[in-house]
Amino acid sequence: MPGFLRWISRVPTQQSLQIAGSVISVKSPAELTELFRAQGLKVTPQRQCIFRVLHDNPQHPTAESVYADVSREMPTISLRTVYQTLNDLASMGELVQLDLGTGSARFDPNLDAHHHLVCDRCGRVLDVKVDASAVQVPAAGRQGFTIDTTQIVFRGTCATCAAAGTETEPITPIDRINPNQQPQQEEHIHA
Repeated sequence: MPGFLRWISRVPTQQSLQIAGSVISVKSPAELTELFRAQGLKVTPQRQCIFRVLHDNPQHPTAESVYADVSREMPTISLRTVYQTLNDLASMGELVQLDLGTGSARFDPNLDAHHHLVCDRCGRVLDVKVDASAVQVPAAGRQGFTIDTTQIVFRGTCATCAAAGTETEPITPIDRINPNQQPQQEEHIHA
């Protein structure tokens, strides 16, 4: 992690985190079907099943977790089809593809400006609203870059893992990709 972001994550905050009352989810399967048709993309039963799984999933799913859910209904679906559909949705602006260092790309249905809390023990990802307007890279430090967006990832230990004790070792990214493991319920938090 660049030193600048390590410093930002260590800045003490006086604000308390509050759980938001609403969760932003993906458009309905019917809306996504129409969107795909309008883009000239094929709408297959496999894609419609993926749309249903995404609509009911307020989390930051990986392609592997979407595949695990979809394959229960459609055992012959390929992981490639899931990846292609998720990438199509990201290209259309319906999902945001994230690399949060959890071992697999995540797909975020929340298109509003926000940042993320990531548990280094279980890989849990939570949305957090934080005023990051004061975070700026000095002109000399940009090295010619034009900065379009700011994404801050706060890493640590979630409440569930902290309550379980400190003896457990952080899991490796490959351990987080178990398609048989049920992901924990995610929450959207505002600071």
